Amino acid sequence: MKCPACANTLSQKTAGSLTVDVCESGCGGIFFDNFELSRVDEASEVEGEAILSWISNTPVSVMRNDRRYECPRCEMIMMRSMFMPSISVSVDTCPQCAGVWLDHGELLTIRKAPGSDTERRALAQKFITEAFTAIKANHE
Repeated sequence: MKCPACANTLSQKTAGSLTVDVCESGCGGIFFDNFELSRVDEASEVEGEAILSWISNTPVSVMRNDRRYECPRCEMIMMRSMFMPSISVSVDTCPQCAGVWLDHGELLTIRKAPGSDTERRALAQKFITEAFTAIKANHE
C-alpha cells in the first residue's frame, strides 16, 4: 500500500495482536484498519507504545496540507474530522472501509490527551450541548 501523505510504501508492523501499516521510510504516518485505533488511543495500552517507538526517529518530511488523502486500502477519498472535540487532532477516515490515517505525531497527541475515554466522552457531550444551546439562543 502507498502512503496517502507522501506516496512511500507502507510497512506492516505488528504489536501484540495488532497489525498496522506504517510509513517508516517517509512521513511517519500510520494507517489503522476499522476499530484498530481504539486499541491504542489510551496511554495505558501497550501496543501503542510499540507503534510510537517505530516512528519516533522518523523525520517529518511531509506536513499536513489542505489536500484530502486517498485511502491506502481502497483508494476512496478520506473524510477529515476532529478525533474528539476535546483533542485537537484531525484524522482522516475512509467512508468505505472505515480505516483511519494519522499523520506523524497525531497518535502521541491523542495518547497524551488528559482523561479517560469516559471523561473525554463527557467533555464531548458538554461541548455539543453548549454549542447547540448557543445556536438555539441565537435563533430565539
